[in-house]
Parts: sequence; C-alpha cells; structure tokens
Amino acid sequence: MTMQSAPSAQKASDKISGAGMDRKIVKPSTSLKKVKWASIIVVFIALIAYFQSTSNSGKAMKVDSQRIAISAVTSGIFEDFIPIRARVIPAKTVYLDAIEGGRVERILVEDGVTLNAGDLIVELSNASLQLSVLGNEARVAEQLNNMRSIELSLEQNRLQHKRNLVDINYQIKLLTRQVSREDELMKTGAVSKSTYADTTDTLEWYKARLALTLESQASDKKLQESQLVFLKDTAMRLESNLAISRQNLANMNVRAPVNGKLSGFDFEVGQSIDKGERLGQIDTPDDFKLTALIDEFYLSRVDINQHATFENYQLTVSKIYPQVTNGQFEVDLQFVDQQPDGIRRGQTVQTKLTLGDSSEALLIPNGAFYQDTGGNWIFVVTADSNEAVRRPVRLGRRNSRFIEVLDGLEVGERVVTSPYTSYQDMQRLKLN
Repeated sequence: MTMQSAPSAQKASDKISGAGMDRKIVKPSTSLKKVKWASIIVVFIALIAYFQSTSNSGKAMKVDSQRIAISAVTSGIFEDFIPIRARVIPAKTVYLDAIEGGRVERILVEDGVTLNAGDLIVELSNASLQLSVLGNEARVAEQLNNMRSIELSLEQNRLQHKRNLVDINYQIKLLTRQVSREDELMKTGAVSKSTYADTTDTLEWYKARLALTLESQASDKKLQESQLVFLKDTAMRLESNLAISRQNLANMNVRAPVNGKLSGFDFEVGQSIDKGERLGQIDTPDDFKLTALIDEFYLSRVDINQHATFENYQLTVSKIYPQVTNGQFEVDLQFVDQQPDGIRRGQTVQTKLTLGDSSEALLIPNGAFYQDTGGNWIFVVTADSNEAVRRPVRLGRRNSRFIEVLDGLEVGERVVTSPYTSYQDMQRLKLN
C-alpha cells in the first residue's frame, strides 16, 4: 500500500501547480511589426488622397471628344454688330378711311393701280348726310342774315349820332351869331331882355345837348366795336362749320391724297360702307424702308440713328418700337443716300446692325454654350487634352461669330463651345 500512494500524491501535486499545462511562448520579430504598421498607414493615406481628389474634382462625365466643339481662345478685332433679317416695306403709307358712311355708287379704279394725287377712286352716296348739309346751310344762312341785320342796325345808329351832331353844331353856330347880334341891339333897345334871354337859354340847351350826344356816341362806339368783333367771330365759326359740312359731303367722292400705289381696295357697287371704315391704302412708289425684329437682349443697346448696312447700302435706325412680343422688339431702318434697285415690297434681306465701335479683344467663337451658362462659366480643356474643367469666366459683347472675353481665359487655351445641356451640373468632362 505504501508503493501505490506515492504516484498518486505526485499527480495531485502536479494538478495543483499547473506544471502540466505550461508552454513556451515565442515573441514575433520587430521587422514583421514594422511591415504591418507601414501597410496600414499606406492604405490610410491612399484613402485620404482618394477622398480629397474626389471632393476637389466634383462630378465627372465621360464625353466623346468627336461629338463636342472645341475652340481656341484668340486675340483679334471684335466687330460689335448683330445680323438681322429685315423686311422691305413702303417708306410712307397713307390710309384711306371713310369719313362718312355711305353706299358705293361707282368704282373708278382697281386694286394695285398707280394713282396721282387727286385721282377719283370711288363715289359714295349718303342721303341723310345730304339733307343734313342742306339743313345746316339753311340755318347758317339765317343766322348770318340776322347778324348782318344787327350790323346794319349798329351802323345806322352810328350814322344817326353823326347827323345829330351835325344838326346840334349847326344850331349852336346860328344861336351864337344871334346872341351876338341881340347883345348889340339890346344896347339900343331894339331887342327886349326877354327875347335875348330866350336866345341865350336856347344856345345853352344846344350846348348841353352836344355834350350829352358826344357822351352817348362814345359809349355806343365802345359797345359797337365789341359787338362787331363778336359778330364777326360768330360769323366765321358758322361759315367754318358750313365749310366742314360741305367738305364731308365732298368727301363722299374719295380721291387719292398723294401719288402712289393703291392696295387693300376691295369693294363692289352697292356695298354699304360704315363711317371710319378702312377703304385701302396708298404706298409711295419706289420708296422703301426696312423693318426688322431683334432679340430683346439688345433692347438697351439699340438707339435711334445707329448705322446698319445692306450689301453696300447704308441705313440708320429711324424708329424703335419698345413693345416686346415673343422675346423680340421691332425697329425701322431708313436708307441714307440711295436705295438698291429691284427691291420689292415684302422682300426679306440680310442686314448687319452696328452696335458699337470695333476694338482689340480676346475672342472665342460664339456657340450654343452661352444659352446654357449665361456667359458665367465655361469648360476649359487641359493641356494634356484628357479633360475639360469647369471655370468661371466673364464674357462681354457678342456678335454672330465671336464673343468678347473680359476675364478668366488666356490666349491659346481651348474651350468647349457646343451645348452644355447634358452636363450642366458636371465639374469635369473626361474626353475620350
């Protein structure tokens, strides 16, 4: 029993101390740790560089370089003009309107004929207008007759005053001589004092009557002058009204007011014409001007007397219609010295309107990109031609061929001038 207990005691001792579970741990080498940490740092730096490059470059899009227009920035003379499509119209048009309505009695010309001033075009009739004119003539004649009677009465009154003055002065002259004679005779007793007194009183009465008559004549003269002026003015107004009524009646025979070509005239005998209705128009022969529609963008830059050219002929802006319709406004262009032969009404011609003076500037071709960017930015091709990067720019004047560059580009750089519709939100274009 003693020999068997010794091993059992040894095993129990081993379990308690853990000597049976111990093993030797080998520490890793220093070089392996360095490689591991270096790999982690490299990956971290690569991730940072990737995210930084992505945030700096923004959205990118692959584009076939054969499908876009790339143009170079150049230096040259910028001609500030715009091409406009103009239409030939008569320089002067006179409209024929019916002053009074009526019935067409006779047509003497056809539409499209050339007329001279005063040529009869059409005859109208209006019975009520004729009766109205006759009534006006009768009323005016009666009023004029009444005024003539008043004028005659005033004239007779004036003449009566003159006759009274002549009689009074004559009586004063006679009585003055008689008083002188009776004064001498009264000294000898040939004339009584009563007779002398009667003669003296009669003389004084005529003298007082003379003063009163003179005062009445002066007062009547002032009244007569003002009344005669009023009567003359009234007579002139009445005669003017009568002349207008007669002229309206005469206008029933419509005549050509100027030399020219009749157009828009289409009426038949027996047709009723309303008052103020348009009968047609007369255009000046072989004298034309141009009218054109211009984009409202140029409204502030177009002014009266600005120059334009059509072939070798010079024109100026003669009239501007500021009303904008469908994004356009209208202008009239007048030939300066002479107009080309052979142009016809309604013909359309290509004209160049000068907006400002020519000057040296940086230029890029005018392209559809301007409508997409408003001239605020543009895609610039990099030197290796692999990308086009979005860049803010400041552009100025435009014509049909070029756009003036004010800031943001240099001579020799290349830019994308085709439409930006598909990549307005992009920051870079990767060119294949």
